[in-house]
Amino acid sequence: MPLTPDQKKLLQRCLPFLLWAPQVSRSSLQADFFAGLSGAIIALPQGVAYALIAGLPPEYGLYTAIITPIVAGLFGSSMHLISGPAAAISIVVMSVVSNAVEPGSSAFIPAVLTLTLLVGIIQLGLGLARLGTLVNFISHTVVISFTAGAAILIATSQIKYAIGVTVSSGASFLESWIAVINQLGQANPYAIATTLVTVVSALLLKRINPRLPVILIAMLMGSVACWLMSGAAHGVALVGALPGHLPGFILPDLSYGTISNLLPGAISVAILGLVEAVSIARAIAIRSGQRIEGNQEFVGQGLSNIVGSFFSCYAGSGSFTRSGINYESGAQTPMAGIFAALMLILILLFAPEITALLPLPAMAGAIFIIAWGLIDTHHIKQILRSNKQEASVLLVTFAATLIIKLEFAIYLGVMLSLVMYLRRTSQPRIMTVAPKGFEHGTELRSIERFALKQCPQLKILRIDGSIFFGAVDHVQKTLQLFNASQESGQHLLIICSGINFIDVSGAEMLKQEVNNIMSKGNRLSFCALKNTVWDELNQAGYIDQIGTECFYSTIDEALLSLTVQMNAQVCINCSHRVFKQCPKQLSTQRPK
Repeated sequence: MPLTPDQKKLLQRCLPFLLWAPQVSRSSLQADFFAGLSGAIIALPQGVAYALIAGLPPEYGLYTAIITPIVAGLFGSSMHLISGPAAAISIVVMSVVSNAVEPGSSAFIPAVLTLTLLVGIIQLGLGLARLGTLVNFISHTVVISFTAGAAILIATSQIKYAIGVTVSSGASFLESWIAVINQLGQANPYAIATTLVTVVSALLLKRINPRLPVILIAMLMGSVACWLMSGAAHGVALVGALPGHLPGFILPDLSYGTISNLLPGAISVAILGLVEAVSIARAIAIRSGQRIEGNQEFVGQGLSNIVGSFFSCYAGSGSFTRSGINYESGAQTPMAGIFAALMLILILLFAPEITALLPLPAMAGAIFIIAWGLIDTHHIKQILRSNKQEASVLLVTFAATLIIKLEFAIYLGVMLSLVMYLRRTSQPRIMTVAPKGFEHGTELRSIERFALKQCPQLKILRIDGSIFFGAVDHVQKTLQLFNASQESGQHLLIICSGINFIDVSGAEMLKQEVNNIMSKGNRLSFCALKNTVWDELNQAGYIDQIGTECFYSTIDEALLSLTVQMNAQVCINCSHRVFKQCPKQLSTQRPK
């Protein structure tokens, strides 16, 4: 029995891979295979590095790079997004779990898996609730500043490996640097040399050919340098071999105490993961021409973390590096991410000793390069130069990331984003306008920008923004200021083409101000109201309460009616000649 269109749509929503599965062909599989090969080469060193940032053994980064992208690719909406371990998420995971469990203890890894499960449930819940637009309320400035702060923290966490000193895993930013400075005299020169070889190699390779697997080659060069110096014999720590098996099914710690301790942090990790994933997916979609469904991405990210939590994965998100390389390598479907995961499985099973001689200082050098890449210096400079309000938000969020707990820094960033949004929407732009020309109807422009003359009896305001409960006070003050500054017989016309909606509070305020202005012998009128706004006000009865005579369809209709109601004696003596509707004997000259 064939499915109905509604049933097919529901099935595709539940199993979104059915939408792109028909596109899979021999040619697409070939393209996806080679894109997956490039992705696996990048994911191997990144997975190991990010696991260390999260305070986990290196294999957990690879587990996350295997399970997470498969599930996210099958249930997300992006054709090119590659999910898995990510730098900023890794440092937040370390911070959140360290506040509840001692790093390195037997309870640390189960707590990480519990956090991953909670993150996945939160993300899935937001997706099923169709709240994908929530990420739009977190400003780009907050994301940039938080990521820059996280990059500094990531680099700080690796200083101990880079110079061969001991720093407590749970130490804060300031505590870590104090410990490092106090132990500079005990630094291991072999560790420093290994780090420098890795960093310099990465920088040179990026300059020669950025498309090369820079991190992988630089780590290899650092390892070779360490081997030639017999670094291991001089106290340089090694990563060690991988376990050589796939992750088995494991239950996270579901005790009430662990869940309650991790839940506040899980919310922040979930928010950051969604912002990263959706932002990366949309950035690549602009180039590929694909439309991204935010809610479906929420579902994909949520399911990937839920499934991953039962297979030794920590919380993942979208990776800009791996996603960008995936697109540039010619990937056509999410099969590329699946191929990359399968190749990592082969490495785990048949080449687990690949990291046996990898020095931790080489890993630290690679992570320094990764951390530097997270700092968006171009946009940071642009924000600091162009907008004081945005610059203050950037600096506050950046400082909070370094000083307070990371999860609270994310909350602070989200709050700042909402405050910025509410401040802007609660103060809609109110501009005084006047006619600039009449070639295609009355063309209204700002009197300040174009130095236009105003009618002495009719003032025209344009409101750009909705009149809702948060904006009522701002609009009302403007109207009351007009009423207080004018003598009897004045007119105020509001151009409403920029008003998207008027709620009950706004409508009540307008009704009140119409009465207040009329009580002084003046008049308040409205024109160019959008049809949807008119319909809502009309259904609520506010059009009749305010008075249908106060509303006009167009500016020309309003001026035709209002100019007749003006004081004729004032018009005779007026030399401004602002409107084409002015008395005929005064309309021979148009405004310039």
